Amino acid sequence: MPPMMRKNAQMGKEKFDAKSFKKILLYAKPYFFIIIIAMIFAVGGAITTIIGPDKIMDLVGLISDGIFAASIDMTGFMKVVISLICIYGVGAIANYAQQYLMAIVTQKTSKRLRTDIDKKINKLPLAYFDNTTKGDILSRVTNDVDTISQTLGSSIANLVSSIVLFIGVIIAMFSKNWLLSLVTIGSSIFGFILMSVILVFSQKYFVKRQVYLGDMNGQIEEIYTNYSTVKSYNAAKLEKAKFKKHNENIYGVTWKAQFMSGLMMPIMTFVGNLGYVLIFVVGVSIILNGGKEVGIDTLMGFIIYARLFSQPLSNFAQSMTSIQQASAASRRVFEILEQKELSDESEKTEKLENVIGNVEFKNVHFGYLEDKVIIHDFSAKCKAGQKIAIVGPTGAGKTTIVNLLMRFYEMNSGDIVIDGKSIKDLTRENVHDLFDMILQDTWLFNGTVRDNLVYNKTGVSDKKLDEVCKAVGLSHFIRTLPNGYDTFLSDVNSLSEGQRQQLTIARAMIKDSPLLILDEATSNVDTRTELIIQNAMDELTKGRTSFVIAHRLSTIRNADMILVLKDGDIVEQGNHEKLLAKNGFYAELYNSQFVNIG
Repeated sequence: MPPMMRKNAQMGKEKFDAKSFKKILLYAKPYFFIIIIAMIFAVGGAITTIIGPDKIMDLVGLISDGIFAASIDMTGFMKVVISLICIYGVGAIANYAQQYLMAIVTQKTSKRLRTDIDKKINKLPLAYFDNTTKGDILSRVTNDVDTISQTLGSSIANLVSSIVLFIGVIIAMFSKNWLLSLVTIGSSIFGFILMSVILVFSQKYFVKRQVYLGDMNGQIEEIYTNYSTVKSYNAAKLEKAKFKKHNENIYGVTWKAQFMSGLMMPIMTFVGNLGYVLIFVVGVSIILNGGKEVGIDTLMGFIIYARLFSQPLSNFAQSMTSIQQASAASRRVFEILEQKELSDESEKTEKLENVIGNVEFKNVHFGYLEDKVIIHDFSAKCKAGQKIAIVGPTGAGKTTIVNLLMRFYEMNSGDIVIDGKSIKDLTRENVHDLFDMILQDTWLFNGTVRDNLVYNKTGVSDKKLDEVCKAVGLSHFIRTLPNGYDTFLSDVNSLSEGQRQQLTIARAMIKDSPLLILDEATSNVDTRTELIIQNAMDELTKGRTSFVIAHRLSTIRNADMILVLKDGDIVEQGNHEKLLAKNGFYAELYNSQFVNIG
């Protein structure tokens, strides 16, 4: 079974996780007093619902007696009417108060959850984000928290009121007539047994539908994110055939699922009406056999009781389904909240300022998994102002070295020293402030051009922006925008790759940190733009210690030092000319990029 199908199949078989749901209840503990008050109102609303039919029976009794006596006791009639209005009015107020209080609990708990998740995410190591998809994290913060809040807001209070209503209706019915009570209960339970059987059969089709929908959505996403490839390979017919198969699968199981679930309402309506008929049949039989305790008023009361008795049963089913979903959502939310955090650095007071730029790697060992070390005894000395290129084949450890330098990951052993200070003694925030990073993958957000350029930096003048944008070749682009720097980029994807890269480079130049990390920052721009940016980079690197992750070796020929990595080790180091003269691994890599094949 493909991974997506396995995942979807598991989703259809979620079981109630009592431990996770208990955590949510404990999480709402600060609001327990409000919850208790809401429960009291819920019980009050349920009690008024139970009392109502008894008063209606009194009303029917007065009417039936009046018809036989040709005169209705209007004083008594109005008293019952007024009491009914008061009872149902109190019930409405109690239900509103319960919903209002639970809404307060729901929103406060949801706000606290989202706040704690946000704080937690900022304390999680980068490894967590490497092993978890962005979509999954987003789903936990939004969908799962919403599922929990909806359950807290409705299901718990409904469960309490349903229990009171269920017990109260049974007591009220048996206090009137035990035989009619059994008929009412029996018909309702018969209906729910039939509904449960239908649910068992329809559930498997709903699960299959989710699986097939996931498969079809995956295919659609693949097609439209790679549409040019599909067209260039003339694979439209192939993809259309796949889509047709997915569509037919969805049609088949959806039809069966909807047919089965569509039977529930007619069956429940039939059973309900059958229950009313049985109540009248049994009631009339009791009357004909001389049962004086049963009259028209009693029969009308039991018709109402039959309707009320089915409500808590339906609410039980809905509440348990919601609680089951909330328990699964709780488990996913608390998986984030219980993740191991980055080590606390509140006691670190040292701060590196006025950086010269000497960087030394001392016997660095590191592995993303403890038992799989990928950086072995890495040592190198980088002098202030040097341009250091890090090269090597895919998987050699180039990006890993930068991640360690930025303290995105912690070393297994060894040390990295900047101007004689170990980065272990500095806070992560301080280390991050020391570096500008210009990566191959660009990142822009919905906001103005100015917001994107001065990201998290204040006091940047338009003059500074003009200088930087001119240096990276953005001046013409800025002039074409309707509001210049204040133009809102509502669709950052509409920008070309070159423009996106130029904006991120300009952002790094505005940050103006003493150390620089480049990850082939000009790989997505045209030759003319690359030349402009490369000149800007040369200016930017002057007087700064710069680390360049190089994929195209032709771009780092002027590097002061080239570190050649292979399987996590430095196998060669030196400048371009010396390494070529060695005719070793670097020369092999360099020459391979200029060999014409075929």
